[in-house]
Amino acid sequence: MTVDEQPAPPSPAAAPTRAGTWSLLRPLVLRIHFWAGVLVGPFLLVAALTGLVYTLMPALEPVVYRDELTVPPSDAQVPLADQVRVGMDALPGTELRAVRPGATPTDTTQVMANDPSLPESFYRTAFVDPHTGDLRGVLETYGSGQAMPLRAWVDQLHRNLHLGDAGRLYTELAASWLWVLVLAGLTLWIGLVRRRRKERASALLVPRTTGGRRARLLSWHAVVGLWAAAGLLFLSATGLTWSTYAGENISALRAQLSWETPEPQTALPGTVAAAPEAGEHAGHGGMATAPTAATPASFDVAARAAADAGLDGPLDITPGGEGAATTVSQIDRTWPQRLDAIAVDPDTGQVTDVVRGDDWPLAAKLARWGIDAHMGLLFGVANQVALAALATGLACMIVWGYVLWWRRGPGRRPGHVPADGVLRSLPRGLLVGVVVVTIAVGVAVPLLGASLLVFLLLETLLDRRRTGEPQNV
Repeated sequence: MTVDEQPAPPSPAAAPTRAGTWSLLRPLVLRIHFWAGVLVGPFLLVAALTGLVYTLMPALEPVVYRDELTVPPSDAQVPLADQVRVGMDALPGTELRAVRPGATPTDTTQVMANDPSLPESFYRTAFVDPHTGDLRGVLETYGSGQAMPLRAWVDQLHRNLHLGDAGRLYTELAASWLWVLVLAGLTLWIGLVRRRRKERASALLVPRTTGGRRARLLSWHAVVGLWAAAGLLFLSATGLTWSTYAGENISALRAQLSWETPEPQTALPGTVAAAPEAGEHAGHGGMATAPTAATPASFDVAARAAADAGLDGPLDITPGGEGAATTVSQIDRTWPQRLDAIAVDPDTGQVTDVVRGDDWPLAAKLARWGIDAHMGLLFGVANQVALAALATGLACMIVWGYVLWWRRGPGRRPGHVPADGVLRSLPRGLLVGVVVVTIAVGVAVPLLGASLLVFLLLETLLDRRRTGEPQNV
């Protein structure tokens, strides 16, 4: 039996209730999978290709910006306060944002400043040699991940096609539909192989090398999707956390369930101050702007307090503003992560609050790990290779899907794409269930819900036009 052949339906007497329900839903699932793939495929292809390029950035960045990021090792050490002064002298007209001392003897110190001429989440950063106090360069950086200009450009291309907030809708639409396409495709493929009794179970996991060209292509499309399914579902879920509408819903849910990332309290005795906002979504931006009244000497005070508190590795030292403590946070985003943070009185060096990464709520940890894995940081090179493989696989599946459509589109062969009227064939109870699910999905993932609702409305209108009869919706 070839892939194009339709299996004989089971006898009504032998079919269980669940099989009967699936036989009714299958044409709708296939139709949604088909049309969503055709219409959303271009967005997913762009996201996959730009994501593939982004996976190269962690390896390219240290090479392209070697002069700014690295220095020869030395035992000499210039006080951090003097390094901050050198950095701020190189950034006139800006406001000090944070300082990141070099984590190793070959790392420069990064002095980050808010520049009113730059877009949100972009910073002007001076790179200072911690051994000599020499200025190594000034660059425009992006987000709490301190993306250098090349990575920032690719990041914005992947995130919004350099179209600003309007461009973010393309990635939200892609991420919203990706999980639907994956789950629908898995269900259809598993169901197809199970119905073909002559096929071996390995047909699920191994692409076909025999049979017609279209059968082999469909097998590759489905089997690669099956192997990549878990990773694609992960990318869809984590990608939605950055989205405009679904992301707001996710943030609201986490706030309601107290799953937000804890931050040290920065209010000093007798004052009221807000903790700096650096949540897990800051990887692509979102680092808050903090007012600063800190002196360069206060960074030395904070660095010594952090060392005494056991904070090592890459650190971010953020002044809290007038009457507020300085926050020192570990920012190691590789595994195992170190995410402790303390609040330090900038005058006395007293630690006023401590938040240990081990004490974060599980949901906050999962969000942190998910975001960093999505960006290829959590497991280093292995993480980047896995993301590159997923992006390549997704791009191939999209291209294969379009080739399948081009060779055998709607109406070219009965049964390849289900006939119109799939809603009309559903019993009233099942149709009501489809509508309820659509509404629920629309509330949680607005762009997906809106586009799915448009699909169902168009199906209903086409059904009415074909039959000339009112339809039950």
